[in-house]
Amino acid sequence: MDIFVTNDEVEQWERELPGLRGMELLDLQLKLAWHLRQRDTLRALKLAQATENLTGELFPSDDSDAGSPARLIRARLLLIRAEAAWLFGEFDQAAQLSVQSLELSTGNSSDLAACCTADAHFLLASVNLQKGEVPVVESEIGLAVQFALVAKDKMRETAAEYLLANQLVLRNLPLALERWGENRNPENQSDDLFLRSYINEFLMYTYSLTSDFGASAGRGIQVFEFARNYGQKRRMITAASNIGDAFNSMSDHQSALHWIQDGLDLARAAGWPNSIASCLVQMSETLRRLGRLDAAKQMLENALPILAKVVGARAHLLALRYLGDLSLDMGDYATALTSFHELISWADKKNHLDFRIGSRRGYANALSMQGQAKAALAVALEALTLARQSTDGYRHIEVLRVLAALYTRHSLPEPAQMQAASASLHYLRMALDLADNISGFTIPPDLYEEIAHAYAAADNFRQAYEFGQLALIAREKSNKLASANRLNAMQLSQQTERMKAESGHLRQLAAAEAQRAKVLQQTSIVLEKLGTIGQEITASLDAAAVFEALNRHVHDLLHVTAFVIYLMDDDLQSMTSAFGVENGMPIEPDTVYMSSPVSNSVRCVKERREVAIELAAEDELPGLIPGTEMVHSMLFAPLIIGDRILGAMTIQSSRQHVYGDRERMIFRSLCAYGAIALGNADAYMRLQKTQEHLLAQEKLAALGSLVAGVAHELNTPIGNCLLVASTLQDGSRYLSSKLAGQSLRRSDLNNFCEEVKTSSEILMRGLSSAATLVSSFKQVAVDRTSEHRRSFDLRQVLHDIIATLNIRITQTGHSIQVNVPYNIHMDSYPGSLGQVISNLVENSILHAFDKRQAGRMEINVSTVDGERVLIVFSDDGEGIPEENQKRIFDPFFTTKLGQGGSGLGLNICYNITTSILHGQLSVKSSLGAGTSFYLDLPLVV
Repeated sequence: MDIFVTNDEVEQWERELPGLRGMELLDLQLKLAWHLRQRDTLRALKLAQATENLTGELFPSDDSDAGSPARLIRARLLLIRAEAAWLFGEFDQAAQLSVQSLELSTGNSSDLAACCTADAHFLLASVNLQKGEVPVVESEIGLAVQFALVAKDKMRETAAEYLLANQLVLRNLPLALERWGENRNPENQSDDLFLRSYINEFLMYTYSLTSDFGASAGRGIQVFEFARNYGQKRRMITAASNIGDAFNSMSDHQSALHWIQDGLDLARAAGWPNSIASCLVQMSETLRRLGRLDAAKQMLENALPILAKVVGARAHLLALRYLGDLSLDMGDYATALTSFHELISWADKKNHLDFRIGSRRGYANALSMQGQAKAALAVALEALTLARQSTDGYRHIEVLRVLAALYTRHSLPEPAQMQAASASLHYLRMALDLADNISGFTIPPDLYEEIAHAYAAADNFRQAYEFGQLALIAREKSNKLASANRLNAMQLSQQTERMKAESGHLRQLAAAEAQRAKVLQQTSIVLEKLGTIGQEITASLDAAAVFEALNRHVHDLLHVTAFVIYLMDDDLQSMTSAFGVENGMPIEPDTVYMSSPVSNSVRCVKERREVAIELAAEDELPGLIPGTEMVHSMLFAPLIIGDRILGAMTIQSSRQHVYGDRERMIFRSLCAYGAIALGNADAYMRLQKTQEHLLAQEKLAALGSLVAGVAHELNTPIGNCLLVASTLQDGSRYLSSKLAGQSLRRSDLNNFCEEVKTSSEILMRGLSSAATLVSSFKQVAVDRTSEHRRSFDLRQVLHDIIATLNIRITQTGHSIQVNVPYNIHMDSYPGSLGQVISNLVENSILHAFDKRQAGRMEINVSTVDGERVLIVFSDDGEGIPEENQKRIFDPFFTTKLGQGGSGLGLNICYNITTSILHGQLSVKSSLGAGTSFYLDLPLVV
């Protein structure tokens, strides 16, 4: 994915977007979101969210694989959000999102991943540059270049290198020219527009610092126009500020204000606080030069609170410097001292050598103005030491002149090794010698005048006269240069206006050509879009969804005030509105009778054709629904499938003459799609009702069969008990008659006792079996009010449950293993959980291990998201046939009816899990491979 593209490419993508679906839509949305990040940041964020949603739909599986396409898409989306955070001044969030993007693209060896990684490092460099962290900037730029080379992306490599080069120009011009000057030669007329724009940006800064302001502005204008065409809005804002600064230096303050205002308008429209603050700072300096000191101060006061988030950055340091200079001009030396002192602190912390020198120069001036001569001298000497280290001759000269001014104003100890007649001359001659050795430097007339005054003060009038003459010559040159600069400024202004006019003319020609192309393509685009819409509408089998889809698309394609769909009633004598909206608000249902002489909906159905109505402003609308808006353009069409009429659809507009041939074609197509979709939905609804009826009959038949089986289960133990009871009754009568006849023998009594003992055992077994079965039936209707909730340790409870079942498990020759992590605490119903586990164990013994020994059961527990617990009960038994898996939780469903299975065990488990434990119970099984039940439960009910 390119780092920047032209506006024409973005506009073409915008035109293509509505007709795309699936992966094509995903790819284009991602590209648009990336390339709108500075053009329209808020829309870029919305597109990024839509792309993320679509990614989840198209790539639902896990993207933990480093080579996953979804992983790389999410890395790019994180970068879009990171750049937005950077632009809106949320630097910590921008850095965090960039790091997350790096983590997602790590491990992917593709060129796309390398580009994404390079962009992440580039953005981290930009964030740290904004914060003034120069060493981090250099490190991140190095990584950005490294990955751009891996991706073989020259554009990204160029952008990264020039970010570093341009920042070095501002900090240390001689070093920047030594390192980068050869490759950034103004004679380098590369055919690569992107490369040329960065050469122009480098030269814009270079010419500004070497006082060639006309050339600086000219290069800046070229940078601005390139950035405009490539959507680099932040670069446009920076270029506009620098162009304004160049015009200021050429004394064309009106042009300066115009350019800086352009940058400020762009920043405000984008809503980027730090760009706004930078423009306000530059505007304040322009106003200071115009002598509007109060307005300049107001601008700085508005900018400084915004820059509080980037203390130590160059924008913040520049604001402090301008505030110090402004305060000196206003005679507010206390504020000047405070500003320059803070500037010294931050410049030292961030090691910005140019600001370290400049801050001390200003601080020394402010101290001098307050009469603190010795302190001023000490600070100025610090600035001199730093200037000698910097190899920056321009700032070195400024510091020497400040030292000379201090000795002129105050009586101070002479400097060591002074060879001139005075300390002022000592420093001024040093400044002059330094200026003579700087190639291309024009010695300012003020320097000659200062030397002349110093010689005059030392009574050396001959030298004073000579330097006065040199000052006059330099002044004349300066005036000529100023005139040339003003002429350059005028020419640049005219050139800019001409370029804008030519650009506007070209844009008009391009717009006219685009309009012609649009007219030629409009029909095919509309038809293609309608085809896509038709697929969406007819894919739904839900009438409500069809209504919503029709409503959404009809408003997207046409101007609609009211939209109504009528469906034919069962008696075919009337139609009732099934859906209706006016200006986004629902319309109350309305019924029209087929005998109505004024209803256009009835008319279009009877005539089986489209009806168009146009009303003048003064006309009345017959049949207007009470409470609805007056409309002037209306279309009515029947909803027909074959010979069957489903109803009618109408769109209505409060405007006149809005439904031409194109609009009627669109409406006709929507009506056809709507009729098909509603016909399908009606057929599907009827099919569902038929299926529900058949299902109810099937359930009743199954219930009858199951009830018969249950009756048989109860009949056996109860019948046995009745037989035994009748036998006991006969025996007791026999014993009573023997006793009454006094013929009772010991053997009779012994026989009766044995019979009673045997009968009581049979009675207990039968009644216990029946009671157990009845109790199981009762548990189908779960009474949660009888359960007791408490906090408990899941490991302990599960071990206790299994301990109670061990006898049953070992007696049947099976085994169970429990794997539960420590410290899983639940606030739930342990008794109900025990019932579920017990039933699952019984189910495995009865069904999974039928006629088999040494079956293995296992319980494994794990936590999910820190809020839920997953209990997996599995066995290695026979498994469950696929056709039975959908019914195993139904009441009374069993494959062991009459063989010990009641059909209630798993139904009880399901009811308890869902209604008491507020969880979910599911099953996975295959024949011969065992069965697993999954209990997904909340830790806190």
